[in-house]
Amino acid sequence: MNDIDVKTKEYTTVAEVSGPLMMVEGVEGVAFNEIVDIETPDGSMRTGQVLEVKDDLAVVQVFEGTSDLNTESTKVRFTGETAKIGLSTDMLGRIFNGIGKPIDGGPDIIPEVELDVNGSPMNPAAREFPAEFIQTGISTIDGMNTLVRGQKLPIFSGSGLPHNDLAAQIARQAKVISEDSEFAVIFGAMGITHEEANFFMNEFEQTGALERVTVFMNLADDPAIERIMTPKMALTTAEYLAFEKGMHVLVILTDITNYCEALREISSARNEVPGRRGYPGYMYTDLAGIYERAGRISGKPGSITQMPILVMPQDDITHPIPDLTGYITEGQIVLSRELDRTGIYPPVDVLPSLSRLMSGGIGDGRTREDHSGVSDQLYAAYAEGRELRDLTAVVGEEALTERDLKFLEFADAFEDQFIRQAKDEDRSIQETLDLGWKLLSILPETELKRVKEELIEKYLPKEGSTESSEE
Repeated sequence: MNDIDVKTKEYTTVAEVSGPLMMVEGVEGVAFNEIVDIETPDGSMRTGQVLEVKDDLAVVQVFEGTSDLNTESTKVRFTGETAKIGLSTDMLGRIFNGIGKPIDGGPDIIPEVELDVNGSPMNPAAREFPAEFIQTGISTIDGMNTLVRGQKLPIFSGSGLPHNDLAAQIARQAKVISEDSEFAVIFGAMGITHEEANFFMNEFEQTGALERVTVFMNLADDPAIERIMTPKMALTTAEYLAFEKGMHVLVILTDITNYCEALREISSARNEVPGRRGYPGYMYTDLAGIYERAGRISGKPGSITQMPILVMPQDDITHPIPDLTGYITEGQIVLSRELDRTGIYPPVDVLPSLSRLMSGGIGDGRTREDHSGVSDQLYAAYAEGRELRDLTAVVGEEALTERDLKFLEFADAFEDQFIRQAKDEDRSIQETLDLGWKLLSILPETELKRVKEELIEKYLPKEGSTESSEE
């Protein structure tokens, strides 16, 4: 009976309201992460979550913001439950706000199950190694930094670069080509502008991709505190679709930088000792709690693949957010301001980009037998061409050998034909690899030292040939 009394007791002992936080005194039986119902002085309801409990004082973060709350007539009730989201396959094709409420004008979801948004840790022993190729239709990713099922592969961008266009294109085009299993996309947006929100919605609706996408959208003018919940809502939905319904789910989260700024805001309101650049010392652990919810579980057919997007402040890859992200994730796709200035889309710089799990998802039976060799050779040739381009700026083109000029020609063609794509261009992996061979034919055959001779004989376009070799 006492337990019921604790969970139904209403408190009017709000001691302080500070930023997104509210301190409630005289509480009993309250637990960390517990959900709180808050009645404002005007009678409207808000939701909060317990951040900290010390003796009889509870610190509550208020999701809808603390405006209009006061210490006299605000009423608080602790529910005794953690944050949960009602889940159903009907969520595909729907748009929700950052805390899981429908904002598309459609009806409320009738849930098949309710799950804790904090998830449960994936047993490391039950994890399967990511190994199946996901085709995004973008050559710089599929050919050079391959995404595999169950991987977490972030996109590092800069302010003003077209990461939103790239995210929308990946959401539209991503597919598992090796089987007919169901594929879904969960799109979690944190702190984006109304203009960006309209862009994504128009992209998904006009292309018909929305029917397999579930969107969680926290806008820039929504309370920053809601941003903390948005990735948890998105990933809990992904876990349900993947591990309960057997679907392969791609989760795109943008922008992780806005999420970390919300973390810093809460940390500052709690008067915590700041870490690097003012971010809380637990930011690494917090980000790991998001990223590590990707993967595959042995014995279950579904999978969760993550592509978080983050804007690097001042294009600084050593900034705490990209730096910590790089420690946790399995590589990164880096967008280049220099390529963007030349009008190349998508401006993916393949040299600092990396997919650590690429080797497990490519090759004969997955993509094509020549994939690894072609990728290595393209990377080496482009790196040399870039070095020669820098040298040319100093000594002039006339000082270069005929061999050097071929590598310069290759670097220009690689950027113009391989990296450059239209925003609606969906290249198959075969088209990407054939294009790679076509570009390698610019170089003398003796320079192709990273590809096996039998593959050169099979795939390299012969002089005078108008078409690349078919498998």
